[in-house]
Amino acid sequence: MDGRTTGLVVTGTSAPLVGRRDALAALRGALAASRRDGFQFLALAGEPGAGKTRLLGELAAMAGGDGFTPLWGRAAEYEQMLPYSALVDALDDHLDARREEVVRTVGSGQAALLSGVFPGLAADDAPIGGALPGDEPALADDRSGLARYRLYRAVRHLVGGLAGTAGLLLVLDDVHWSDDGTLEFLDHVVRHPPAGPVLMAVAYRPAQAAPRVARLAAAAGPRGHEVAVGPLSAAEVRQFLGPDVSRGRGTALYEASGGNPFYLEALARMGGTDVTELPPTVLAALQVELGDLSPGALLVAQAAAVAADEFEPAVAAVAAEVPPAATLAALDELVERDIVRSAGGRFRFRHPLVRRAVYESAAAGWRLGAHARIAAHLAELGAPATVQAHHVEHSGSFGDRRAVEVLVDAARAVTAHAPATSAHWLQAALRLMPDDAAAREDRLALMLELSWAQGISGRLAEGRDTARELLRMLPEDDYPRRGRAARVCALMERQLDRPQEARALLLDELSRMPNPRAAAAVPMRMRLVAESMMRVDFRAAQAVLDLMPDNADDWEPGLAVAVAALRPMPALAARRTDDAMRYAEIAGKLLADAPDEHLSEWLDAIAWLCWAESYLGRYGEALRHFDRAAAVARSTGQTYILTNLLAGRAKTLVATGRLAEARATAEESVEGARLLDSGQQLVFALTQLCLAESWSGDDEAAVRAGEEAVRCGVGAGETWEATARYARGQALVNAGRFADGVEAVLDACNRFESPRVDPGTLLQACETLAYADASRETSTGVGTGVDAGAGTEAAARAAQWAALAVRLEEPRLPAYCGFAALARAHALARQDPSAAAQAAEEAARLLAAGERRLDAGRALLTAGLAHLGVPGGRSRARENLRAAAEVFDSCGARALKARTERELRRLGVRVGGGATTAAGGEAARFGLSPRELEVALLVAEGLTNQQVAQRLFLSVRTVETHLSRIFAKLEVTSRVGVATALTR
Repeated sequence: MDGRTTGLVVTGTSAPLVGRRDALAALRGALAASRRDGFQFLALAGEPGAGKTRLLGELAAMAGGDGFTPLWGRAAEYEQMLPYSALVDALDDHLDARREEVVRTVGSGQAALLSGVFPGLAADDAPIGGALPGDEPALADDRSGLARYRLYRAVRHLVGGLAGTAGLLLVLDDVHWSDDGTLEFLDHVVRHPPAGPVLMAVAYRPAQAAPRVARLAAAAGPRGHEVAVGPLSAAEVRQFLGPDVSRGRGTALYEASGGNPFYLEALARMGGTDVTELPPTVLAALQVELGDLSPGALLVAQAAAVAADEFEPAVAAVAAEVPPAATLAALDELVERDIVRSAGGRFRFRHPLVRRAVYESAAAGWRLGAHARIAAHLAELGAPATVQAHHVEHSGSFGDRRAVEVLVDAARAVTAHAPATSAHWLQAALRLMPDDAAAREDRLALMLELSWAQGISGRLAEGRDTARELLRMLPEDDYPRRGRAARVCALMERQLDRPQEARALLLDELSRMPNPRAAAAVPMRMRLVAESMMRVDFRAAQAVLDLMPDNADDWEPGLAVAVAALRPMPALAARRTDDAMRYAEIAGKLLADAPDEHLSEWLDAIAWLCWAESYLGRYGEALRHFDRAAAVARSTGQTYILTNLLAGRAKTLVATGRLAEARATAEESVEGARLLDSGQQLVFALTQLCLAESWSGDDEAAVRAGEEAVRCGVGAGETWEATARYARGQALVNAGRFADGVEAVLDACNRFESPRVDPGTLLQACETLAYADASRETSTGVGTGVDAGAGTEAAARAAQWAALAVRLEEPRLPAYCGFAALARAHALARQDPSAAAQAAEEAARLLAAGERRLDAGRALLTAGLAHLGVPGGRSRARENLRAAAEVFDSCGARALKARTERELRRLGVRVGGGATTAAGGEAARFGLSPRELEVALLVAEGLTNQQVAQRLFLSVRTVETHLSRIFAKLEVTSRVGVATALTR
């Protein structure tokens, strides 16, 4: 109670705080934890009027007293589609006042990225810092939807920078009304905490919140805190009312309000009302309160409720059609009656429920007119379409072409960072657009745009339904456009894990065509090929491809590239390796000659070429093609393909030992898949994240990603689902959980009976199983009885896997040629160390020739360990182990490097204890100081500023200073850019 209950104040100020001891203790605990442990997430949940905002006010006062900077924003009921409104409300004025300091903190590249959302960072006409570096393209240049991920990273970095060492409290009130972008950011930030002492506090109404809001505190793990804000008790209500309210009236008020503080306060304002006539609801009580206002004040209040949650007097005057002086006089009355409160040069209602009561007190027709007047006023001022759109949506009339133009312009302006809002405004535009012959083409084009916006915003089912509606609207004989629409529908059905529906749709549309081999049918036939390959039915895919020519006179540009891009994968699956290589060469040449604009429509086919090249071990070509296709996907908004391309790129980076880049790329793919809400793409991405984390040495993160991929439960019987199970098994083996890992790998490979993973993965699985069984043999020890028997059985199984690897090996695929030799080395390690060492060295040579640096390093480690068992082999062991340590260091394989260095120390070799490579030469190569290189390498490994500070015994501020210099010296603007620069 804090002793602050001298009496009820009903005008001008908030009621006193009573009770809430447990809640206040939780707030203090979260604040202390943020100061002590870094980022914390606090969620206050309660019904309307329960006192959540008041508790947040108490938290802000506590935080300010502890040196934190408190920033506060609120979402609004009638502006729920405005992008990031609560974040802008909280941060924008602060950013505007400190613009130069913020730009120095986050860098000009991220500041320019943020300026697309926060007007305070876009105050000047010229772009911040000129053109953006290549790793941070402007929001407008990335139409894929993954621009949101880059934006969320930038906001996270911004929040950490604003916190510094003093601390930041970021309050977001009423997040149940937040747009999708804000909720996505909250989901992102609880899984990827900002650096420094940051406390993020949100408040929401459980009955009105999306399920993801209720899960936020739990998703934050030990950093999350949930506080339930319930009603006051009868005793607390008596305390709240004070001694001047009789016990009988106090009991009646308690029973009428149910202990809800806001309702209680509204009833208490009605001091002269008989207890038998108390309003039955809080809104009814507020209507009584509004009835005491003068007509002029009520009119201005209604105009303000239409205008915005936080409004300017001039806009309210326009909506109310009253002079500015009369508006200000009315506002004086509204402030005196505590209907609105001053917020600098603006005003806002004392509570969202008050705004709602005022808004609903106005006639519907009058509200429509008020929205129209505000829309016209904003147009006269030259306000952006995004500012006008809310009012145009509520006032536009059917056939109003200008209203349609404003809504479409607004939708296109926010597509990159707020596609859900874009889709909403496009739907509003379509409702106003006439459905006649003159507007038919524009309507069809907008529907295609809407389908795309819905898809990238994660509303795949809605996007699919819009695409199907578009298909129904197209003329039966408009075969080219019907073919494209059917292909888009099939792609979305696939993302929704509905492959049967995708295939049925394609076959049905093909059956309607008089010539199913015509050029208009080729895109759909290509999609059928892709569907067959996803089902591991490569014979069916090949059968369709065999009936398709390489080119035709009536084919549109790019189609020949797309068909060529599909040919390598079925050939590889059929073990026609020479054909696969030849097809890949042909497709690569066609791709090199084609301009980007010819590729954009066929990226789903080109992705198959990229993956095939990676499977073939053509890693340089694969990375070039992945990067080019990803750039086209970003610029054309094809998120569902971009996430797949990023996953494939991560796979290729793991194979070549570029683990820091692989982790960053896989994480971006994961985030994109989550935003897309596609189970299929999430499994693709998590699979590669699992492998990248595992080989980097983060066993816990790897197993977690692998288990999530398997838990998704999509893609049963398809190759990517089996590959996810293999990745989990590999992570378990790398974590030393050999029995679980072996079973998982065997299950993924269907125990080598009609396996659904690719040939290269099968070969790697044999080596993994041989390693795991050989390791289990070693761990059982030598002796008698059960242990000896178990060791013998494990050795025999290791030998079986090595023999199977020899049978599976494909000499024409050099990238995989060393795995059979490495499996043999594992099997021989105990019985014949000399032969094992020889086999491992041969494996290292072959794997290095195949550009598999990490696997070559593992072979060198195996060779070094084997030499320890050979008389006189210590010198050769040191040589192999030193070479292995250098490889692991350059790859960023921390656990393998640590293991290798332990063996070297046992041999009396002095090894460095730095983060990775020796500082001198490497630092000079990048133009960094030795300390800056240490920081950069840890950042590239994925550590936060707080973790880097703890690892190097520095302050977070010092790490931030080093990082700003690293960004400048490496000419990058992001942590991903640092990782990329260090691996060039």
